[in-house]
This record gives sequence, C-alpha cells and structure tokens, in this order.
Amino acid sequence: MADADRRPARTRFAPSPTGLPHVGNFRNALYSWLLARRTGGQFLFRIEDTDRERYDPAAVQALEDALSWLNLDYDEGPDIGGPYGPYVQSERLVEYQTVADRLLASGHAYRCFCSRERLQAVREARQAANVHPHGYDRHCRGLSDGEVRQHLDAGSPFVVRFAVPLDEDVSFEDVVRGRITYRSRELDDHVLLKSDGFPTYHLAHMADDRAMEITHVIRSEEWLPSTPRHVLQYRALGWTPPLYVHPGLILGRDPQSGKTSKLSKRHGSVSILEYRDQGYLPDALLNFIALLGWSPGADREVMARSELVALFGLEGVNSSPSVFDLDKLNWMNGVYLRQLSAGELVEQALPFLTRAGFVSSTPSDTERVYAGEVLALEQERLKTLAEAPHAAAFFFQDPPVYDDAAVRKRLFTPSAGPALDAAAERLNATPRWDVESIEAAIRAAASDLGLKPAEVIHPTRVAVTGRMAGPGLFETLAALGRQRTLARVRHARATYAVAEEKNADS
Repeated sequence: MADADRRPARTRFAPSPTGLPHVGNFRNALYSWLLARRTGGQFLFRIEDTDRERYDPAAVQALEDALSWLNLDYDEGPDIGGPYGPYVQSERLVEYQTVADRLLASGHAYRCFCSRERLQAVREARQAANVHPHGYDRHCRGLSDGEVRQHLDAGSPFVVRFAVPLDEDVSFEDVVRGRITYRSRELDDHVLLKSDGFPTYHLAHMADDRAMEITHVIRSEEWLPSTPRHVLQYRALGWTPPLYVHPGLILGRDPQSGKTSKLSKRHGSVSILEYRDQGYLPDALLNFIALLGWSPGADREVMARSELVALFGLEGVNSSPSVFDLDKLNWMNGVYLRQLSAGELVEQALPFLTRAGFVSSTPSDTERVYAGEVLALEQERLKTLAEAPHAAAFFFQDPPVYDDAAVRKRLFTPSAGPALDAAAERLNATPRWDVESIEAAIRAAASDLGLKPAEVIHPTRVAVTGRMAGPGLFETLAALGRQRTLARVRHARATYAVAEEKNADS
C-alpha cells in the first residue's frame, strides 16, 4: 500500500447540484468511497450549493438517487448528519465569513468595490492587449484604510478577494502527478466571498475540508490549475492542506471520426441515472467506471465490489486520459447479468417488462414464475436489462409479431405447411410437456414426413416466435406451454395457407 493510502482516510463527494450527476463526478465519488473503505476511514457526502444562480433542487434529489442506486453508502451527510455538520454549504455561511474575516485581518485578502462595468472594461482592455481576459488588475488591492472605510460607510457593495503573492513559487504534491510548481504571477486575485455573502468554491470547499478533517481530495483534472490558489489559502491560514488526487480526463470517442475529446452528451449518455434507466447493473457500471483511470494490475477487469475495495490503491490511479468505451461497458454488463441468479434477474428486469406492458405493475406469483422461465432462456444474450422486453417479446405477445424475412424464408416453402401440421399433431399428443418430450415430438414429426429435423424445427420456430433466431426451440416451447404453442402453430398455419393462396393467385 502506498504511503498516501496508509492512514484511515476521510474522503468526500461534494458535488454542485446544478445538473444531472455525470460519469466524471461519480468516478471521483467511487475512488473516494473505495479509498475510505479500503483504509477503514469515512466517506462523506456534502452538497456544495453556493452557486445560487445555477442551483437546481431536482439535482440534489438526482444525486441522492444515484448514490442510492450505486450503493455508495456514506458515513456522514445532509440526511444522516454527523459530527461535522451541517453538510450543505448554504447552511454554513457564518463559517465562511469567519474564515474570510481572518484573511482580511491578516492582510491575505481585501475588499474589492469594483463595479461590473469596470470589471467588464478591464476584461476588454486585457483582451485587446492579449492578456488573459479573466484576470483582475488588483485595482482595489491598493486602497487605503480610509478609502475602504468611505466605501463601507457609503454602503458600496463589495466582494472579498484573496491577495495572491506577486512573485513566488507555489508547489504542492499531487498523489498521481508528483510535485507541481506554479508561479504566483500566473494567478489573479480570485474572489473568495461574493457580494451576496455566499462564498465561491475556492473558499467554501477549503473551509469545509478543513472543518470536516478531510485527508484526501479526489477531484477532476480541471481543478488542477486552481490548486495553487488553494495551497496559498491554506498557507495564509496556517493550515495543512489535504492530499490532492487529480486523475486524468475521461474522453469519449466520436463514432464517425474515431477522434476522442472530453466526454460529453454527444458521445452518448453521461448521466448516471440514464445508465440506470437503460438497464445497466450498478455493480457493472461501478466496475467499469473504476477502470477509467485506475488499474489493479495483472490485466484484471471484472471484479466484484468487495474485490474493488480490497485492490484499490492510489498508486494504481494514473494521470493519462481514459476512453469511455460503450462496447466494453455493454460486454461487462452482460457478464454481470449472466452471473445473476434466476430470482435476481427477474427482480432486476421486472420494471422493464412492466413498462413494456408485458407484466402488471404488481406481478402475481404466476407472472413472476413465467417471467423467470422466459428470462432464463434469454440471459446468455442480454447485454442490458433494457433489451429484455424486445428479446422476450414473443413470449408475451399472442400472436407474436412476425418478421417478414423470417416468414418468407421459413414459411413460404413447400414443406412448411405439412411440417407445421405434423408438429402440431405430435405436440398435441405428447403425454408430457417438457424439453425432452417436445424434442422427441418434433423429431417424430420430421420422421413422419421423411424430412430432416431442421425442416420442421425452422418453420416451427417462426410459427411460435415470429423470428428465425432465439433460444433453443425445445426450451422455448416448454416455457410457452402446450396451449399457447399449439395456438401459435395453428395461427401460423392458417396465415401461411392464406399467403400461399394469395401467391398462387398473383
């Protein structure tokens, strides 16, 4: 175990509820959860809701739903409390003001009274001069105490900015990337506290991480350039920063060009809850996400949750980008689906069958048993639970939906009609309705007509399923039952006869 992994870790998932929870967020949450569980520490859930313009209450519920679905249990959080609460930033404004006041008093921060119009003019001037347009010119940093007092007495609105040292090296250790050094002159004096009293991310997350004794901050690579700002703030307050971990970006591949870019909606679903609704198993998705930037070694891929916990270590996290490969996720989800017991598969698939109208919203025992028999036959071919209604549709639709190509190829043949008649006769007469008896009846029907077994099997399959391919025919008929099977064979025979007659007349 690496040194960074040895002590019990206190980690956190601290999203901003401004949209749907996405894959990148939850990779950080997963790594934080794994590290806490691996080291016997604690995993916290905190809501960073200080961006009031973009705050979306529905996003909070979506985050909670995603954590619950993925079974990423947390030890402290908004709904369960804990010794370091509250765990919602909008409820911690007094704490942020206290930290800001401390930085003001020590000269590491100052009040900025610049109007929006002036700031816009500064941005435009810097852009025209080919200087970073988002930088601030530190105009208010030089105000005297008297000038500050005049503004305050006049009720002028202000923000609190951090006074970045003008020309220093700012170094920190990233667990993944090693030692990183920035020059402070590359940083502007960023805002800590907005004029409405709400903190920015730069102040709030630091104050909370310190108060909540967070030991490791695992966050997206996009925050790497901001880390020197945070290190300077810790230094100004005399605090020790946590260990920083910035895994590499997650990329998506364009299906047309094959080029990769930062994962976004154009590459497919990125919301965690969309994957839930598309029929992915939570453990399969977690397994897949874990490998987007981490490797346990030895080319291991499919791992149970307990194995992920046992094997996870920060030394396996890397800084290079990873590519979200949907084909690999589908393959992995199929592996997990095949590992489910019959009962587990039914419980997971029932919501999808219900939405398709194949099973009632409160399934009876009979419905559950039948669905279980059906799904057991399709289990080897399923990649997602959402495929179950289409894959098993013919088991629930009477008559089944007939594929035109299948009908033309298997039912419009000279032997198809007699084959279906013989199959119906033998199947009706078989004393037992099980796989072995059904197979014997079908083969006997072929023998009666002097046909190869395939010449009876193929039209019978299309007659009862409407398709040319699917689970084994004998197993399929056993699950359908005698009455439904015979009704479908007779329906197909009548349909075939009508089609044959029409073809003859044309």
